[in-house]
Amino acid sequence: MMARRSATPREECVGIHLPPLRDGHLKIDWSDPMPRCGSVRVRSHTCACAPIVYELCTAGGLVHIRRTVRWSGDSRISESPWLQAGDAIRLWDRLLEGDAL
Repeated sequence: MMARRSATPREECVGIHLPPLRDGHLKIDWSDPMPRCGSVRVRSHTCACAPIVYELCTAGGLVHIRRTVRWSGDSRISESPWLQAGDAIRLWDRLLEGDAL
């Protein structure tokens, strides 16, 4: 998996920024988080400057994407389906390319 960064005018940003969403993009089936494992490791994430942050997470031999939507001091977390590593990384790459949301 390659780390991708798009150009940003904000020099303080160091994370990955998502490009504009492409027409015909894949709609990810987001659901409420379920406590499946005691600990989750974040392998990659998008920049925290955005109101929506995505994290590529691994736990219990499976990988998923965690989405945190922040607004007015509150936040809501949802998750993609938990997938085999190869499938989840392909989904993560599509998200980073603007081909899934």
